[in-house]
Amino acid sequence: MERSVYLESKPRYEVLDGLRGVAAMMVVAFHLFETYSGGHITQIINHGYLAVDFFFVLSGFVIGYAYDDRWQSMSLGAFAKRRLIRLHPMLLLGSVIGGLLYYFGSCEAFPIIAPTPWHKVALVMLLGCLLIPIRGSLDIRGWAEGYPLNGPAWSLAFEYVANILYALVIRRLGKIALGVCVAAFAVLTVLLTMNIDLFGFLACRSELAYTVIGGWSLDPHQLYVGFSRLLYPFFAGLLLSRLGLVIRLRNGFVASSIIVAVILAMPFVGTAEVQWTNGLYEAVCIIALFPLIVAIGAGSNDMSKLTAGLCRFLGEISFPLYITHYPLIYMQMAWACSHQDAPAATHVAVSVSLFVVSVAMAWACLKLYDLPVRAWLRGKLFKPQR
Repeated sequence: MERSVYLESKPRYEVLDGLRGVAAMMVVAFHLFETYSGGHITQIINHGYLAVDFFFVLSGFVIGYAYDDRWQSMSLGAFAKRRLIRLHPMLLLGSVIGGLLYYFGSCEAFPIIAPTPWHKVALVMLLGCLLIPIRGSLDIRGWAEGYPLNGPAWSLAFEYVANILYALVIRRLGKIALGVCVAAFAVLTVLLTMNIDLFGFLACRSELAYTVIGGWSLDPHQLYVGFSRLLYPFFAGLLLSRLGLVIRLRNGFVASSIIVAVILAMPFVGTAEVQWTNGLYEAVCIIALFPLIVAIGAGSNDMSKLTAGLCRFLGEISFPLYITHYPLIYMQMAWACSHQDAPAATHVAVSVSLFVVSVAMAWACLKLYDLPVRAWLRGKLFKPQR
């Protein structure tokens, strides 16, 4: 009989953990500014959504590093349990927080919130906990999202898809086959970023042309966007890991953190009349710069104790921060809508306060919930190794 054993984790790439945290904080800032944006072209911290594509590169690299050489002693079931233990407790909590705070988002901008019955919210929350996206009849916010209580959950759904593909198919591919896939999916990225409608899914994206924004619902064009955003980054990260491509750089965390922050904060590259330049920018970031940053991070673990501690902190809160902050953003949107005449300084104070609260809540969720729950699940689902 096969023993279900929890294999000890390998040494971590601490710089990559830190970079994940930097990107997560940029996402929170991006969403806070989004409340006041006049559209994606004029938004401050304009390219924060590219953090998702960066996360997918990191995920591919880390999955390859952690699991590629373990399949002789690890079953599909053991892999699935490890990934569920890592991802799902915080996903559950994010959906619950979204449900508990749902009615605090009621305002003129979200007119369907107030009349929505509690039992419908409870059903959507349950589906969110199971990572089941909703269709239009269950939309309780008006944005046609798959996960209206916690918008960022859509990217976790694609993370699960990537894990399933890896376990069933991708892990069996050799380096050449994997490289062919990376090249093919790079073309898919270019088609999306340059708004080349080869497959007939981009005609309805006139307002979001020359961006990768999207992927959060079950509509065919949204699924196309989501898979286009997932496939190249994940396969490229996995190929980096397989090839062992790292770049050793002094103070690599500082340099790569600055690069990540600049990429995500970059204003729209172009104008309302000339937008293709922004598509080119995003293609370069996803295809070239993000794998380069991961290679730098993977080769730069020689650091001071202070930097190592900062990387650990950022890495630990990165996922809790990403998956729990958005219900607070819904509340910020409602507050801003209801207090449009408040002084600008008040709006700044509210936004800064929510940023601090988001980080503090992520830390509390990690220490009081995520780590204990994961430890309990490991004890229940895996037998001690002898």
